[in-house]
Amino acid sequence: MEILPAIDLKDGKAVRLTKGLMESAKIYSDEPWRLAESFAQMGSRWVHLVDLNGAFAGEPKNLEQIELIRKHVHVKLELGGGIRDEATIKRYLDLGIDRIILGSIAVKDPEFVKAMAAKYPIAVGIDAIDGFVAVEGWGELSSMRATDLARAFADAGVEAIICTDVSKDGTLSGVNVDFTLEIARASGVMTIASGGVRDNRDIEALRATGEVGGVIIGKAFYEGTIDLRALF
Repeated sequence: MEILPAIDLKDGKAVRLTKGLMESAKIYSDEPWRLAESFAQMGSRWVHLVDLNGAFAGEPKNLEQIELIRKHVHVKLELGGGIRDEATIKRYLDLGIDRIILGSIAVKDPEFVKAMAAKYPIAVGIDAIDGFVAVEGWGELSSMRATDLARAFADAGVEAIICTDVSKDGTLSGVNVDFTLEIARASGVMTIASGGVRDNRDIEALRATGEVGGVIIGKAFYEGTIDLRALF
């Protein structure tokens, strides 16, 4: 199971939110690239990046920091947040990003996402509140069930599905294993768990399923409730 340390970017800084609320942002670093470098030194093969400003604006907003991370860090990078068109996908791939995460657009235009997955390394981000998909930086709740969206991408050629239980994100209350399994089984696609990871017990619970392909670790690392080095 792949371990993906997370860096969420807001106004050029590395932050963590609670339940996706921008006003809850807690700053952890003024130099996000140094964080990414430390993850690489620990042995991480991937770093998960989110442009939070971009997620709300629908266009890249932390490009300078993303460029610095790519320049200094020699691990695989996946990136999401406000990516809505092919030009932005190509821009990030040309920059050296290894996998692009498409979220809100997967609900609004699934055929576009399928077309992009046929050409580029794409992951679909499914963020849910009470089982329904949240979009636009989690600021809106759609009428689509998360499992239905996962099922829609079962044979679409996407590399992964990243599923987040928004109600748990940034809370250190424990990962939603059942929700992750529902998404994995509905899609048949390699599924990465996100949201609420607290400590090693969450990692062990996900591994024990034998069906989860990866897990994103954010606040648990920043608040010191999990030892990343021991996981690699």
